[in-house]
Amino acid sequence: MPSYEDDLDEFEGLNTQVLGISVDSVPSHEAWQKSVGGISYPLLSDFYPQGKVTDLYGVRHENGMSERALFVIDKEGIIQFIDVHPIGELPENEEIFEVLRKLENK
Repeated sequence: MPSYEDDLDEFEGLNTQVLGISVDSVPSHEAWQKSVGGISYPLLSDFYPQGKVTDLYGVRHENGMSERALFVIDKEGIIQFIDVHPIGELPENEEIFEVLRKLENK
Protein backbone atom coordinates (compact mmCIF):
# COMPACT_ATOMS: atom_id res chain seq x y z
CA MET A 1 0.00 0.00 0.00
CA PRO A 2 2.87 2.42 0.47
CA SER A 3 3.63 1.94 -3.25
CA TYR A 4 0.19 3.37 -4.02
CA GLU A 5 1.06 6.34 -1.82
CA ASP A 6 4.32 6.78 -3.74
CA ASP A 7 2.40 6.91 -7.05
CA LEU A 8 -0.63 8.83 -5.78
CA ASP A 9 -0.05 11.73 -8.19
CA GLU A 10 -0.21 9.35 -11.14
CA PHE A 11 -3.38 7.70 -9.82
CA GLU A 12 -4.97 11.12 -9.37
CA GLY A 13 -3.84 12.13 -12.88
CA LEU A 14 -5.84 9.15 -14.16
CA ASN A 15 -8.94 10.46 -12.36
CA THR A 16 -8.72 7.69 -9.76
CA GLN A 17 -9.50 7.51 -6.04
CA VAL A 18 -7.30 5.05 -4.17
CA LEU A 19 -8.89 3.40 -1.11
CA GLY A 20 -7.64 0.73 1.25
CA ILE A 21 -10.00 -1.58 3.12
CA SER A 22 -9.49 -4.46 5.54
CA VAL A 23 -11.29 -6.26 8.34
CA ASP A 24 -9.03 -4.51 10.85
CA SER A 25 -10.35 -1.86 13.25
CA VAL A 26 -9.86 1.88 12.82
CA PRO A 27 -7.26 2.02 15.67
CA SER A 28 -5.36 -0.81 13.96
CA HIS A 29 -5.38 1.13 10.67
CA GLU A 30 -4.11 4.24 12.42
CA ALA A 31 -1.24 2.35 14.05
CA TRP A 32 -0.33 0.56 10.81
CA GLN A 33 -0.31 3.67 8.63
CA LYS A 34 1.90 5.45 11.15
CA SER A 35 4.30 2.49 11.15
CA VAL A 36 4.79 2.83 7.36
CA GLY A 37 5.31 6.59 7.45
CA GLY A 38 1.74 7.64 6.74
CA ILE A 39 -0.93 7.06 4.13
CA SER A 40 -2.85 10.04 2.79
CA TYR A 41 -5.63 8.17 1.00
CA PRO A 42 -8.62 6.75 2.91
CA LEU A 43 -8.28 3.48 4.80
CA LEU A 44 -11.69 1.89 5.38
CA SER A 45 -12.53 -0.56 8.14
CA ASP A 46 -14.68 -3.62 7.38
CA PHE A 47 -14.62 -4.42 11.10
CA TYR A 48 -18.30 -4.40 12.08
CA PRO A 49 -20.04 -6.40 11.05
CA GLN A 50 -16.66 -7.96 10.41
CA GLY A 51 -16.02 -8.82 6.83
CA LYS A 52 -19.39 -7.79 5.34
CA VAL A 53 -17.71 -5.99 2.41
CA THR A 54 -15.07 -8.72 2.18
CA ASP A 55 -17.84 -11.29 1.82
CA LEU A 56 -19.78 -9.18 -0.70
CA TYR A 57 -16.67 -9.05 -2.90
CA GLY A 58 -15.96 -12.76 -2.35
CA VAL A 59 -12.43 -12.33 -1.00
CA ARG A 60 -12.50 -13.84 2.48
CA HIS A 61 -9.44 -16.03 3.10
CA GLU A 62 -9.95 -19.39 4.81
CA ASN A 63 -8.30 -17.92 7.95
CA GLY A 64 -11.16 -15.39 8.24
CA MET A 65 -9.24 -12.33 7.07
CA SER A 66 -9.65 -10.68 3.70
CA GLU A 67 -7.44 -11.75 0.83
CA ARG A 68 -4.94 -9.29 -0.60
CA ALA A 69 -7.13 -8.14 -3.47
CA LEU A 70 -7.20 -5.21 -5.84
CA PHE A 71 -10.35 -3.99 -7.58
CA VAL A 72 -10.67 -1.26 -10.18
CA ILE A 73 -14.25 -0.01 -10.22
CA ASP A 74 -15.37 2.42 -12.91
CA LYS A 75 -17.56 5.51 -12.46
CA GLU A 76 -20.69 3.44 -13.07
CA GLY A 77 -19.76 1.08 -10.24
CA ILE A 78 -18.78 -1.79 -12.53
CA ILE A 79 -15.75 -3.86 -11.54
CA GLN A 80 -13.29 -3.61 -14.44
CA PHE A 81 -10.27 -5.41 -12.95
CA ILE A 82 -9.69 -7.89 -10.13
CA ASP A 83 -6.36 -9.16 -8.88
CA VAL A 84 -6.16 -11.49 -5.87
CA HIS A 85 -2.63 -12.39 -4.84
CA PRO A 86 -0.60 -13.72 -1.89
CA ILE A 87 -0.08 -11.33 1.03
CA GLY A 88 3.61 -10.84 0.25
CA GLU A 89 3.05 -9.95 -3.41
CA LEU A 90 1.71 -6.90 -5.20
CA PRO A 91 0.97 -6.30 -8.84
CA GLU A 92 3.18 -3.65 -10.35
CA ASN A 93 1.48 -0.28 -10.32
CA GLU A 94 2.12 -0.05 -14.06
CA GLU A 95 -0.28 -2.96 -14.57
CA ILE A 96 -2.96 -0.99 -12.72
CA PHE A 97 -2.13 2.18 -14.68
CA GLU A 98 -2.66 0.29 -17.95
CA VAL A 99 -6.16 -0.71 -16.84
CA LEU A 100 -6.91 2.86 -15.76
CA ARG A 101 -5.63 4.32 -19.04
CA LYS A 102 -7.95 1.99 -20.98
CA LEU A 103 -10.88 3.16 -18.86
CA GLU A 104 -9.96 6.81 -19.50
CA ASN A 105 -10.01 6.17 -23.24
CA LYS A 106 -13.47 4.58 -23.28
